[in-house]
Amino acid sequence: MISIDLRSRTPIYEQLNKKISELILKGILKEHDQLPGVRTLAKELGINPNTVSKAYQELERNKIIYSVSGRGCFISPITESGLRETVLEDFDNAVREAVHAGIPSEELKKRIDEVTTDDKNK
Repeated sequence: MISIDLRSRTPIYEQLNKKISELILKGILKEHDQLPGVRTLAKELGINPNTVSKAYQELERNKIIYSVSGRGCFISPITESGLRETVLEDFDNAVREAVHAGIPSEELKKRIDEVTTDDKNK
């Protein structure tokens, strides 16, 4: 269910944040669902437990998950608009990076159209 790309330039903890947010938006993870424990997920993905912990801390700081001492981390009863805002902030940052890298806005718009068309055909 949760996967990462070890070859990506995106830090692993950010990939985890995005993947968990995506699973919530798609309705795969629901309010109060328990996430895998830090050590369990780290072992499944073959990554350092500190990386998973950092991702969970960031998700908790953004109120996407909450933790219960001795029990683990759970999906917060958040509004869809709150999660959408988090996803859109990530999108905005990605667009800024692309513009800073010299990619013209026309190419970015074309790419958005291609991605949304591809997603509709899946």
